[in-house]
This record gives sequence, structure tokens and C-alpha cells, in this order.
Amino acid sequence: MTEADVTGQKPGRETSRTVSNGAVELYVAEYVGEQRHETPVLLIHGWPDSGILWERQVPALVEAGFRVIVPDQRGFGRSDRPAEVKEYVIAQPVQDMVAVLDACDAPTAHVVGHDWGATVAWSLTINHPERVRTLAALSVPHPLVPYTVRQAEMFWYQLFYQFEGIAEATIQADDWAWLRWFTRNNGDLDRAISDLSRPGALTASLNWARANLAPRMPGPAPELPPVKVPTMGVWSTGDHQLDGERMAQSGDFVSALWRHEVISDASHWIPLDAPDRLNELLLDWLLSNSETQA
Repeated sequence: MTEADVTGQKPGRETSRTVSNGAVELYVAEYVGEQRHETPVLLIHGWPDSGILWERQVPALVEAGFRVIVPDQRGFGRSDRPAEVKEYVIAQPVQDMVAVLDACDAPTAHVVGHDWGATVAWSLTINHPERVRTLAALSVPHPLVPYTVRQAEMFWYQLFYQFEGIAEATIQADDWAWLRWFTRNNGDLDRAISDLSRPGALTASLNWARANLAPRMPGPAPELPPVKVPTMGVWSTGDHQLDGERMAQSGDFVSALWRHEVISDASHWIPLDAPDRLNELLLDWLLSNSETQA
């Protein structure tokens, strides 16, 4: 992320560090301006991105007086890429985020997640509610929301990802033609392709799906406690990967304040396609649920 994003705003003072969770080292950027709020904001990206996904949100959050913590998740960006599929079972990246909060001296955080980052954010909130002040989940619904027929149709690619070697070869063939077709040229494709072209990076990114979405025998859904912190779910009408009906139903699993927002004419990559509208929503949400420093 550069010192000023495309809007020309300054994101404040930037520092970076490496945070260890066991053998995995995570790259974490931190941004601080005139800090006016006690609780920082943790921004968690998804596939196939890195923390740079949030480059249009960081300046607005810092300008509003928040300290902003932006990790690259395991397998992505400048963080380590473990080789084994089991290293991406969702409990592992959740513990990564706990380690990041500990290293940044953040007992709690406002947590914002997109794509796999939203899955991590939901799980972090469910399993470590004491670490989460508020949750904002973008695109991905609560894990217990039942699949719709439409979602099953939209999720065909998750089965394709299970074919190790075949998926990698197909995605990279003909100058990443499959990725361009699948994303409809949405997202930060040039940066994603550069990142995924590094040794082991594409496989590491697909291991998230292999660890968490591989076909399994039918069985009862896991029992999870309700989400007990204020939660906002955001979906975009141009999302071809996630069914918005499931985000709307996520409120059934939240026992605290629930807010549901729909952004029109944005693809799955809301932070890139609708930065002004997303910033407006996030600032209204966070400022309504924030403590001001004495």
C-alpha cells in the first residue's frame, strides 16, 4: 500500500511487523493517525487477495481516528505459505488473528472480513467473542445458514478446486485465462496474478477450499453459540459467487444488534468496486459502536 491511495488521502503512519503463530509467520501492517478511538479495526482479506485489498478503506478509517491492523492471511501476500492442506483448516487462521491481536496489543477489535476473511471473522467472533467489539462480514454469510439451490449452483468452482494439480494447471493456462473468465475481470487481477505466480502460492490459496469445503459424508450441522456482538452483513448485487439470500438470513444466528446492507452494482470485490459506499457504511457502523479515548 502506498502512502496515499487513489483518493489522495494520507493513511497515517504505517508500520509493519512479522507475527508468529507456531511455525507460520504473518505479515501485518498497522496504520495510526490522530487516534481518537480505543478499539482498533482489524481488516481481514480473502481469496485471492492480500491486505492490499483494503487500500481504499484504510485512509478513511485512519482519518476517522481509528488504529487499523491489516494482516496478510496465511497462504497469501507476504505471509508464509504452509504446504499441508491441514494448515488451512479454519481454526488455524482464526488463531492467526488471535496472535495478531496479541502482538498488536489489542485486547479487542472491530473486525471486518471479506470472502475467506469473513469466514475467519465469523469464526473468530463465535469462538473468541471477548476479542471482538463488532463484526462486519462482507459477502460471506454465517456458517450455519443453510445452502440455497442457487448457492449450490454458484459454488460449483469449490468442487473444481478439490482436484489438486488439475485446478492449478487450468487456472494458470493461457496467461491465467480461467481466472480472468471466472472473476469476469473483477478484483485486482494484475496484483492477484503476480502474487499467485510465486512458487507454491496458487496451491496455498486453493488449500483453503481443500481444507474447509472438501466433500464430506452427510451429518448434522455443528452446534455453535449465537453471535453475541453487534454484527453487520453486507452483500453486493453483482456477486456471482455468493447468494445474497443467505446473508440476509444470517441475522437468525445473531443474538445482538443485527444490520443488513445491500450494495448495488458492485461485484464480489466490494472494497474495490464500491469503496465510497463501503467506507460510508463502515464509518457509520463503527462510530455508532465505538468508545472515544479519554
